[in-house]
Amino acid sequence: MSELPPRPSPPRRLTDRCSAWLHWFGAGRLVAAAVSVLIVVVGALWLVRSPLPATETGLPLASGPALSAPDPTLQPPVPVSADPAESGRVVVHVAGAVIRPGVYELDPAARVDAAIEIAGGPSPGADLNGLNLAQPLSDGQRVYVPVVGEVDPYAVPSGVPVGESSTPAGPVDLNRADAAEFDTLPGVGPATAAAIVGDRDRNGPFASVDDLDRVPGIGPAKLDALRDLVTV
Repeated sequence: MSELPPRPSPPRRLTDRCSAWLHWFGAGRLVAAAVSVLIVVVGALWLVRSPLPATETGLPLASGPALSAPDPTLQPPVPVSADPAESGRVVVHVAGAVIRPGVYELDPAARVDAAIEIAGGPSPGADLNGLNLAQPLSDGQRVYVPVVGEVDPYAVPSGVPVGESSTPAGPVDLNRADAAEFDTLPGVGPATAAAIVGDRDRNGPFASVDDLDRVPGIGPAKLDALRDLVTV
């Protein structure tokens, strides 16, 4: 019996080893294994993929104008009921130098100062000294707030055009005139005329025109306007 030839030694170079392994494993098996690994990798990636976003998230958001806080100075007047007499309230017209002139409904015990307050308060330049702020209100009353040096057009006597002088022909004697005569002076209404007579009755005759400054409702501006129209 003949002896077998000696087993060849394995190749030592890497390329020779790869070539020998490929020859032993077979090219078909190698391709099949590669395809199997690729299928496994693709399946794993599909299982762990992130979920698609919901359809609603891709829709545009509707936008509108931003809502702002209301301006207190633009608030509408207090509504007037259909029949204020049934509710026991009074309706007055606040006009002149106030923030929100208009018609307002108030409690029957309210005074002139409450009517001015509900109309937003006096505007810059208002002459509150020409008003009796403590006067009770009556239904249908008109509360007019003048500016300094202004004469209420509605207070001008009938037949005298607005803008023309409605003062008496000569100076009014502070110590002899009555309330009706004082009421003819520009910027002096019934309340201020009564205050002049009341002050004269309490404190005695006026010594000079400058003494008018002590009468409630007559300030420096009004005193200067009356200085040439009155005498003692």
